[in-house]
Formats: sequence, structure tokens, C-alpha cells
Amino acid sequence: MRAEDRQRIQVEVAQRVVDRYAAQAGAAPEGFLQTVVNDTIYHERRRLSKAGRAETKDERAYYKRAARRLRRASETELRALLDDMARRFVAEVVGNFDPRVYQLSTTVIPTALSLLLHAMSPMRLLALDGVRRGLADHLKVQGATAHACGLLAHGTLVVVPTHSSNLDSILLGYAAHLLGLPPLLYGAGLNLFTNPLISFFMRNLGAYRVDRRKTAGLYKEVLKEYATCATEMGYHQLFFPGGTRSRSGALERQVKKGLLGTAVRAYVNNLLAGRPRPKVFIVPCTISYALVLEAETLMADHLKETGKARYIIDDDEFSRPRRIANFLGNAISLDDEIVITVSPPLDVLGNPVDEAGNSLDPRGRPVDTRTYVSRDGAPVADEQRDMEYTNEVAEAVCQSYRRDNVLMTTNVVARALFDLMQRANPMLDLYRLLRTGGRVASYPLAELHAETERLLGAVRRQGPGPRLCDRLRTGEAQDVVADALAHFGTYHTRPPAVRRGDRVFHDNRNLLLYYGNRLNGYPLSR
Repeated sequence: MRAEDRQRIQVEVAQRVVDRYAAQAGAAPEGFLQTVVNDTIYHERRRLSKAGRAETKDERAYYKRAARRLRRASETELRALLDDMARRFVAEVVGNFDPRVYQLSTTVIPTALSLLLHAMSPMRLLALDGVRRGLADHLKVQGATAHACGLLAHGTLVVVPTHSSNLDSILLGYAAHLLGLPPLLYGAGLNLFTNPLISFFMRNLGAYRVDRRKTAGLYKEVLKEYATCATEMGYHQLFFPGGTRSRSGALERQVKKGLLGTAVRAYVNNLLAGRPRPKVFIVPCTISYALVLEAETLMADHLKETGKARYIIDDDEFSRPRRIANFLGNAISLDDEIVITVSPPLDVLGNPVDEAGNSLDPRGRPVDTRTYVSRDGAPVADEQRDMEYTNEVAEAVCQSYRRDNVLMTTNVVARALFDLMQRANPMLDLYRLLRTGGRVASYPLAELHAETERLLGAVRRQGPGPRLCDRLRTGEAQDVVADALAHFGTYHTRPPAVRRGDRVFHDNRNLLLYYGNRLNGYPLSR
């Protein structure tokens, strides 16, 4: 958020949220605003009771005073208290944007990081052109890139990617720079602001803070309204509709619709305000890794008993700089690629759009989206209607993920080995199989080759989607298995699978399941 817009958006967000609650109070039973304020105080006090007392001293005092004010507050005082809380929340959320920091992050830092990692290979260090290219050497951006860039002239973009790692937002921001897109505004979990260096860049590159420990309805409304206002102001957005990183490694098959619904609301508000470029375009994209930085922690969290898993992970691999360096170093040594695939853009109703930003129906005929959000010829906000449109967009986004998901050798081989384990142990449930490994600790390499060949045939026959990396698209099963095992042995402290002689051992079954889950949702039966 540019400095000149920071105060403006804070005032606008708080005003809209409070006005909306006041309007609801007019049609609700007496005491509605008091309930909203009391609910916020309750949820915040509950959150603070689990945090350190020293670091939350001011907040505790604030909500103690708010509780005293609430006891005898009039309707006017209730609204003032609600406004004060909303302003407090939005002041915490709002991000900053410093062009100087952006210039630094897109030039000096990628080159310096590449120089550090290429130093592992003296021959690569001598290739100065490769060093200058930095992360671009190992970041492949494909798909409807020209289509998405062309829509900048016709409206505002909302980029909605899959989410596997905390590296996603960094890589997407750099990919946007490589494509010539303007900086993207994005929400980042508060846990990512704990590292001073990373926090400095996030604070100055437009990232706004999202504290998932805050469960009050008022806070969630502030977040959604902030995203809505920023879109109306022409800030191109990036957010992860899956909500959080995929714990299981599987592709998102359902998405959360809170922030996704802000695109419809922003479009309607743009029409109401008579803005010259009112359209908002949804740009799905998938991010595909051969290995995932935080895979071990994420999968362990996923396998915990339902309801007891941690929603926010503060101590995963992303919090350890040495693990990040190892992860990126291994990608360099294997000449690996991280693939970002941009799907064809959509309008706020879930329709595809052409290069000029015109919406198209399933037969390719132009559609005037203005008529879908109008009543008696004039645009009008309608929460229930807009929710239905958001459902359509969510379904279209998930279809894009499934179609443009890029499978890696690690995904296919992990699935092949885990399928062998399950067929050899039909009496074991999933959790016992993960815990014990079943009757045998290894399988013949030839048997893994045969199962990999079967899966290759299945995924190559799919349509539409998934996409395949180059080696999966043209390689033989033996080459695919060799490539996957080479990847498995380079980064994880306990590799998913290891070849010893002519047998393959399943050393880390949790990770086998994690990487194999990327094939979920595709018909792969024997």
C-alpha cells in the first residue's frame, strides 16, 4: 500500500464495516451492536490469555477498558466503541509499499542469493550470465501469461494460486516482476513477520498482516473490507483461496470464499462509483515443486487427530534459514525447476474472458456482466446473489487447478511406491501402514518400475489435466524413478525412499503419502 493511500484506506475500511453493522442493527433485535462489541472483547481476551503477558500488556489494558465502557454504553457510544476497535484492527492489517525496497528485492537480492548458491559449483560461478539471471534460472513461468498481462489495460487482477509453501508468495512476487506485472498486494500470516529480515521486506513490499489467531467476526470483516477497498483502488491482489498451506500435499479441491468474494463486491462498488475500469479479473495459477520445503512438518500436522492439529505452524522449516538455503541449494545442484502455471483468467462470475477483457459464455459468446449485478438497469449490492457468484468462481478456480496442475517425478514415484505398499498390506488401515510399513521394508526396483509405468500411462491419458513435467511427458519409467530417487536423497533428513542394491526402501512413509497425494482427484485405478 503506497504511503499516500494508507490513511485513506484505514478510514474507509473502518467506516464501511461500522456502517454495515449499524444497518444490520436496524433490522435486528435490540442489543445487536452490544453483542458484536461483547463478542469482539471475548474473542480477543481469549486469544490474549494464551499469549505472553509482557508482549500483550497494552492490548490487555485496552480490552479491559473496553469492557468497562460497554457496561453502560448508549447506542451512540456502542457505535463509537465499534469504530475504535475496527480502526485498531485495520491499523494492524494495513501494509506498506516502498519502491526502493521493491527495486532492491527484485535485483540485488535474487542475484546475491544465486551467487551464494552457485558458489557450490565453481563452473556455475564462472557463468556470470547465469548468476545475473538469479532465481529466473530455476523458475519456469508458463501458461496464459500474455493473456493475464494484457488484462492490465482493462481492469484489476486478483491472482489466486495453490498453496504448498511459505516460499509461494515470494516466488509469485518475483514471477510477477519477471512478467512485467505491477507489484501484487497480498496477505501474509503474522507468523511470517517474526523474522526481522523477512519482516522488513514483507512490510515494505505491500504485504498486509493476517493474524489467524484472531477469530472475532469484526476482525474478519475488516480483513475482507480491506481487500475489497484495495481492489477498488486499483491494487492488484494475490491471495491463497485455500486459506493455508496444503497440509496433505494434495491439490486444493475446495477453497474458502471469504476473500474470493471480495472480487464481486469490488466490481459492484466500481460500477456504483462510475470508475473508468471497473472490471476485476480472477487469475488462477498452480505452483509445482519437485520437493516442498516444509513437507515433513506439514504432513505430520495433517496426520494428527482431527481437531487437534495446529492451524498456525511457527516452527516449520521456513523458520530455519539453513533449511531454506539447503532446499534452494539442492534445487540448483539438480538443475531443478519450480513451475508456475498461469491459467486462463476469469471474470467475477466464473466465466472465461478474452484478451480484451470481454466475458464469454460456454459457447464463446460475449456476456455483459453488468446486467448480472443490476436491478432495473442500475448496479446494486446483493449479498446473497454475490455469494452464489462466488460459488461459481470457486468451482471454476478449482477446475483450473486440476487442469493446470504440473506433476513432478517425485509425485508419480511416491504414489507408485505407496500403492505397492497398500496392495501388499490390504488388512492395514492407512495410519497403521504409515506407522509400521507393513510386512516388507522394501520392494524390488523392477516392481517399482512396472507400477510407475502403469501410473505414467494413466496420467498421460488424462484430459483435461494434469500437466506433466518434461521428464514425465517423454521419459521412460526407469528414468522417472531414478530422477525421483535422486531428488528424495538430496534434501529431506529422512528421505521418502532410498535405493539399496536392486530394492527400494520406504524410509519415510509420511512423505511418500505427502508427495503422492498430488495425484488425488485423477482416475488412476488399475
